[in-house]
Amino acid sequence: MSQAREVLRVDAIDAGYGQSQVLFGMHLAIREGETATLLGRNGAGKTTTVRAILGLTPPHKGSIHFNGRRVDAWPTDRIARLGVALVPEGRQIFPNLSVTENLVAFAANRRGAKGPWNLERVHALFPRLKERARNMGNQLSGGEQQMLAIGRALMTNPALLILDEVTEGLSPLIREEIWTCLRQLRAEGQTALVIDKYVERLLSLADHHTVVEKGRVVWAGSSAQLREAPDIWRFYVGV
Repeated sequence: MSQAREVLRVDAIDAGYGQSQVLFGMHLAIREGETATLLGRNGAGKTTTVRAILGLTPPHKGSIHFNGRRVDAWPTDRIARLGVALVPEGRQIFPNLSVTENLVAFAANRRGAKGPWNLERVHALFPRLKERARNMGNQLSGGEQQMLAIGRALMTNPALLILDEVTEGLSPLIREEIWTCLRQLRAEGQTALVIDKYVERLLSLADHHTVVEKGRVVWAGSSAQLREAPDIWRFYVGV
């Protein structure tokens, strides 16, 4: 994995909102095929980091490179077209579009995959979406909406998939379906950044972890290293 091409590099960025600085020298790197995590309590700076990557909250110091191109001054739509897809906290699906319309709205093959994600593959991953194909977004359960949000992002065939709290607020049964999905994506080599609080599950899923507190990186390392340092994640992530 260490020889894989670097997909994302966040290098010493400062960012915030107005006069309020949230990130202080934030750094993060993800290589092709890796599943990486961003861990920390609410308010630690995880969402602001994601917003900076997407161009929604541009950093005022430092740099962000995606596939070797500096993008920290780019608009969000241009970054997305390079192949960054977000499954946002809160899902944000289109309530007045059908399941199928939600899935195809932004369909593309942004990383030029030979076997791209399409409706058939998404239906195989989440059979419920096939069953609900004609239902409107606001007619779905919370778990089904989360599946739809993931499927919609996959339909862009991203080079980097960012998943922000995708198991939050789900029943244990649906949550397990999402974990199964994430394991499948990892097995298929999808590069991903996962933000979640279930560290025990992430230890067996992810290759690399970055722990943040008050807008700064306080620890980074592999799953093996984090497993040997339970005090780190219990102190900085535990509630």
